[in-house]
Amino acid sequence: MDSIKVHFPSLNENIRIVESFIDNAKEKFKLDDDIYGNIMVAVTESVNNAIRHGNKNDKKKNVHLSLSLNDNLIRFIIKDEGIGFDYHNLPDPTAPENIDKPSGRGIFLMKHLSDEVTFKNEGSEVELCFYIN
Repeated sequence: MDSIKVHFPSLNENIRIVESFIDNAKEKFKLDDDIYGNIMVAVTESVNNAIRHGNKNDKKKNVHLSLSLNDNLIRFIIKDEGIGFDYHNLPDPTAPENIDKPSGRGIFLMKHLSDEVTFKNEGSEVELCFYIN
């Protein structure tokens, strides 16, 4: 099983680290463009949430990103150093009262672009899985 890890301070500009991490994975594992696009959006959304909501933009707190490849499954784990959140009771971003809100779509997108989404440690850890080939 291949595994790659990186961690970085909770700064919005560190999203570029995530983008190059995913670009490297695309090259290394020969991911097709559809899966690559889904991974890019889902993982960057998750990291944005970790920075903004989990670590509250505290640059002393890190975001931990890891990737593992096992047979036909590529798994990304995104961890923050926050207290987590209630992922069972999220507002529906497609509900009429939420359509015009500028935020609240991240987890919705993650769930639609990933094959599996699992929250752990009260929500401070997210696992995104994608089937390949």
